[in-house]
Amino acid sequence: MSEQIQKVPLLINGGLVQSASDQWIDVTNPADQQVIAEVPLATSQEVEDAVSAAKVAFESWKDVPVGERARLMLRYQALLKENHDELASLLAKETGKTFADAKGDVWRGIEVVEHACNIASLSMGEILENVANKIDCYSITQPLGVCVGITPFNFPAMIPLWMFPMAIVCGNTFVLKPSEQDPLTPMRLAALFKEAGAPDGLLQIVHGGKDVVNQLLAHKDTPAISFVGSVAVGEHIYRTGTDHLKRVQAFAGAKNHMVVMPDASKNQVINAIAGASVGAAGQRCMAISVVVLVGETKQWVGEMRDALAKVKPGVWDDPEAGYGPLINPQAKQRVLSLIQEGKDAGATCLLDGSDYEVAGYPDGNWVGPTMFTDVTRDMSIYQQEIFGPVLIVLEVDTLEQAINLINENPYGNGTSIYTSSGAVARKYQHEIKVGQVGINVPVPVPLPMFSFTGWRKSFYGDQHAYGKQAVKFYTETKTITARWFEDDIDTGVNTTIELK
Repeated sequence: MSEQIQKVPLLINGGLVQSASDQWIDVTNPADQQVIAEVPLATSQEVEDAVSAAKVAFESWKDVPVGERARLMLRYQALLKENHDELASLLAKETGKTFADAKGDVWRGIEVVEHACNIASLSMGEILENVANKIDCYSITQPLGVCVGITPFNFPAMIPLWMFPMAIVCGNTFVLKPSEQDPLTPMRLAALFKEAGAPDGLLQIVHGGKDVVNQLLAHKDTPAISFVGSVAVGEHIYRTGTDHLKRVQAFAGAKNHMVVMPDASKNQVINAIAGASVGAAGQRCMAISVVVLVGETKQWVGEMRDALAKVKPGVWDDPEAGYGPLINPQAKQRVLSLIQEGKDAGATCLLDGSDYEVAGYPDGNWVGPTMFTDVTRDMSIYQQEIFGPVLIVLEVDTLEQAINLINENPYGNGTSIYTSSGAVARKYQHEIKVGQVGINVPVPVPLPMFSFTGWRKSFYGDQHAYGKQAVKFYTETKTITARWFEDDIDTGVNTTIELK
């Protein structure tokens, strides 16, 4: 007798609810297409029930003392740590990520929960006496109500943990709409949250597609929306949410560039670019998808190709695997189509992973490391976010040309530069129009005490949608992460600063 397929429930008012929907989607293992669960497209009434439960819970939760809310997060982060490997195994099986990559996904989420434990000092207000004759003025921060999070498939632990712990510890309640492609990890996160002592109604989970999202965006009782995903969906969520007068933060696509200066450490660059470009199968918004070689560094192309060629895709529990499969056959086909478009447009495919196979897994969504040179800026492989293990190589003569190239790109999520010159590093971080900048750091993802902030088409809305002072609504934030080298020796020291 075949094993019964798990039907993923909804989480409404603290209880697991089997959806009444007649529309269900298969959750498949990306390495072999085996169905591991079925997830519902929640009904309109189920979404309404979730929001209503969160609204009721908010009325009492907002008055819970801040210390008690922080202690809930202390218990939660302890449980997440105790179950770290179990969460990573579950995540790896439904996303295809390697176990090491999945552990990193979970850990970065845990770091946010740790940050949430500091909410008392983070949410203090301001006071000024005698702003006028015998008149004092003070500001306080207060929760908004029912917040909504819409999260993507590529980080099913980290990104939900970016959202609901911070919103809830601030006194809000939360409705999470995770990706329907890997819902098991968010459901396990919710189970541990309840085990930590979270009262019923603080966190709701509804599954579904566009109809569910639109209902949440238009609902009169959801004042704040947070989203991470593609540009097209991000634009829709921002426009629709703001049309309904909500606070919206929507993190969208990316085309991240790494600039390599002639004075950079060649070994550091080559080691960094392999993981930063094809790690996680390129399915992350902070992946380095374009390397810009300045001057004589164009001579390093062959060694970069050789380094990428050594990275082998494989299944989640293969310790030799550099990354796993793409999330589904449609994602694989899109990446293969863009690779073919690059070839047809005249780019040189120095390394082609189109026909990559993994022994024993012929049906997996595999794409091997791929690398293009002779790319022009009008080609689709440069214009579009490929979201696969594909690296584009461009060559320029000067730093100024590299900066202009990147600033003209429609995306502004992350970028990095490799150099041994402090003057070059300072010029780059000052003049580049990108939200997150790495200096001798391949993927400049800031820790949770700093803003995660894209510019241009990579981000829409308010970085502080869960309730900071309004003066910050009108500022850009740039986060710089630097790792310095002395005499070609890694100092091991990272420095992160936030420029406002």
